[in-house]
Amino acid sequence: MRRGVQVVGALSVLLAAYIAVTFVQVYRAKDRDGARPADAIIVLGAAQYDGRPSPVLQDRLDHALELYEQGVADRIVLTGGRREGDRFTEATAGYNYLRQKGLRDEVLLREVHGGNTYESLAATARFLRAQDRSSVVLVTDGYHAFRVGAIAEDLGLDAAVSPSDTRLSGTSELRHIARETLAVATGRIIGWNRLFRVDAAVND
Repeated sequence: MRRGVQVVGALSVLLAAYIAVTFVQVYRAKDRDGARPADAIIVLGAAQYDGRPSPVLQDRLDHALELYEQGVADRIVLTGGRREGDRFTEATAGYNYLRQKGLRDEVLLREVHGGNTYESLAATARFLRAQDRSSVVLVTDGYHAFRVGAIAEDLGLDAAVSPSDTRLSGTSELRHIARETLAVATGRIIGWNRLFRVDAAVND
């Protein structure tokens, strides 16, 4: 009995340490701007309202536009599929927004079938490799930066993350970081694709 208690105690300490280290990694990544010259800028999708980007998606698009104007890359990839009942995909909403900002059609690429971050990045990685492009700068919210970078690297992309400004209060941001910490801690063990499948099943 005593031996079993000791084993459980040791495992609990290791688990707590693993969660703590993961929290620090997620927290530190949210403010780290890794922008550097790349083959493409990838904008992770977010909600859109009948073709109009949500504030979160608009922040990401504006940041991607800034990176493009700074010469970080000559292509921007818009990602994100369509939710049930929507007329527009997240990628199309982003495409239309940046076209209205004056970007040429040939600058913008779209991945419209991904139902989650992993699927969108996997599909994007495939068509970028077909164009002999592999280095990317990912644009997403800061709290999401560590996981997105890890997924992209796992998919074989040479990835850096340049977080957009996040419209969150301090309390809300900490809640997102705590959730991301659990997601990252779990995803590194069971695999990123399986993590999204589990999350979809739980929230179905």
